[in-house]
This record gives sequence, C-alpha cells and structure tokens, in this order.
Amino acid sequence: MTFEEFNATLKQQQPPAGTAPLLQALWFDAKGQWDKAHDIAQDIHTDEGSWVHAYLHRREGDLGNAGYWYRLAHKPACQKGLSDEWKDIVTDLLQH
Repeated sequence: MTFEEFNATLKQQQPPAGTAPLLQALWFDAKGQWDKAHDIAQDIHTDEGSWVHAYLHRREGDLGNAGYWYRLAHKPACQKGLSDEWKDIVTDLLQH
C-alpha cells in the first residue's frame, strides 16, 4: 500500500482489514481518536512503537514525555510539523 492509498482509507469508518497495529494507531490519530491510537501504541515495545508513541505525546503537547519516547525510539525529537511527521512515520511503516 502506498501513502496515498493509506491516506485515502481515512474516508472509511474503520482501518482496512489486516492493517498493522502501528498503522492502525496512526489511522485512529488522523481520525481524531487520540486515546484509541495511544492505547495501541503503548503496547508495542519496539523502536517503531516508541516512535509512534513519541509522536502521539508530541501531538498531545506533552513534550517531556514525547522526548522520553523519542529517545527509546533512537530518534531525535522531531522539529517538523505534526502532519509532516505523521506522513514520515506512515511512509516508513508502509515500507516494512
């Protein structure tokens, strides 16, 4: 699936069947369901899970907590806009 195809699924009521959990988290975030996105991301203990978790706390405005998760993800704290970071993460996850 390409980024454009994933982004187009945001018109649907649910993420597509078979969508990986971290992509589901980002899908729910884009739909304004931060709590649901966070519930998914906080249970995935990988670098990618920590990156999504960091992004979600950054979106929430909790930069200290976001910094902690960026460090666990081995990523520098993002300086881009939130929508740009969302696209970067989705694109990266789709490539795996």
